[in-house]
Amino acid sequence: MGPLTVPPDLDEVLDEAWDAASKIPGFLVENEARLLGTIAACLPSTGAIVEIGSFKGKSTVMLAKVSQHYGLGPIVAIDPHNFNSEELREHRTSSDASSFSEFTDNLKAAGVSERVDVRRALSTDVVRDWSSPIRFLWIDGNHSYRGAKADLDGFAPYLVPHGVVALHDALHDFPGPIRVFVEDILRSNRYGASGFTNSIAWSQFRPDDGALFEGQRQALDRVASPLIELVKDGPGLTGIRKAWYKFRRSRVPRAALRPAQWMSLLGSN
Repeated sequence: MGPLTVPPDLDEVLDEAWDAASKIPGFLVENEARLLGTIAACLPSTGAIVEIGSFKGKSTVMLAKVSQHYGLGPIVAIDPHNFNSEELREHRTSSDASSFSEFTDNLKAAGVSERVDVRRALSTDVVRDWSSPIRFLWIDGNHSYRGAKADLDGFAPYLVPHGVVALHDALHDFPGPIRVFVEDILRSNRYGASGFTNSIAWSQFRPDDGALFEGQRQALDRVASPLIELVKDGPGLTGIRKAWYKFRRSRVPRAALRPAQWMSLLGSN
């Protein structure tokens, strides 16, 4: 595999992709979306881009637009579309409520329907028959510890070396993403460069030389691990606990990254 590079037109591609994605309801902010697009565009071409948790298609469209431009293959979008996660529960209006129609309408409006391999199912069901390599695993599904852990454990074995895993809402008051990121990724020498952008936690899979990045991961562990105890009971922090959480979170570096900055963090490829 050759060195990873930043496509010369990537900034313009990200602008166009975000213009389409920003019109779709969802929880992804611009600097997070641009990071997703950067990861998709700069990683090795071998392997699938897998999204767990699509909701109405905001991140799906962002990834699909980038994939469409660079000919990267379809985005595998996995979601039962039944508001089953803690984050989406408040959006459920009835027992049979579904985001699927809006999701497919948004893909069509963005002109990316043919770039998305839609899997309307639970990720735990999809992974039973999964056998393909993955270059980018984007986890934004069930934010409980059990849910996030199952998604990582199920799909991470298919990550190709130098691929990337990212978890959304790792710096919000959900128990799963931050605990899984700290315990299973930052504390493992199978992973290399790691970081946060806004509430996305990401890490490059480096099974052969992840130990080279141990110091960098340990530094992140020290500032991120105190959040685990504070969010263990789930969302809805109040009072002193909420204030302490905000203080602890403020110590976690999470600035937006331009493509060249993100690439420089990866070290030797």
